[in-house]
Amino acid sequence: MESYKKEFIEFMVECEVLKFGDFTLKSGRKSPFFMNAGAYVTGSQLMRLGEYYAKAIHGTYGDDFDVLFGPAYKGIPLAVVTAVAFSKLYGKEIRYCSNRKEIKDHGDVGILLGSKLKDGDRVVMIEDVTTSGKSMDETIPIVRAAADVKLVGLMVSLNRCERGKGTQGALDEIREEYGMPTAAIVSMKEVTEYLYNREVNGKVVIDDAMMEKIKAYYAEYGV
Repeated sequence: MESYKKEFIEFMVECEVLKFGDFTLKSGRKSPFFMNAGAYVTGSQLMRLGEYYAKAIHGTYGDDFDVLFGPAYKGIPLAVVTAVAFSKLYGKEIRYCSNRKEIKDHGDVGILLGSKLKDGDRVVMIEDVTTSGKSMDETIPIVRAAADVKLVGLMVSLNRCERGKGTQGALDEIREEYGMPTAAIVSMKEVTEYLYNREVNGKVVIDDAMMEKIKAYYAEYGV
């Protein structure tokens, strides 16, 4: 596993973005782990987050793209900090674009904010985590309606490695439905293997008991 992935896993735990315990997801599933990108709140955390995304995107898709698109709302700061990091790390100016939940009818009108999409733009979608793929179902039609763009791929921070709307994983469903590559900075398989019986900030977050809960969860919902 690349060193930046190991750092990112510890970073998620240290920031309390990735937690282990008993959680009820929006889908109704009872999960032993929960990821909330909204817990990145400080300048240094957001700076590091953008760099991890930039490294993963550069390693997966290169730099032959024009726009980072972050779906509202959590995708907006992700697109911004990653565009900043891409410029810093790779010297490439990438525009950012996001959608609004409501269409604005005055001033900067329309449903998009940031850079306007243009015909021929190559777009990387960026999101925190995808469980069902619902946000892409809502967002990709908006992107395609705005301009004749090429969807280079989707990058999320964590692949939960569980079923989406059907029998496949959510990222696999998105890849098939929209014909674009999908990837994650890390997968839960990598997370569990790396954190098992490992201390982060003096505490083991995945001990034998938690590992059994995770295995039981994936026996029911895994792919």
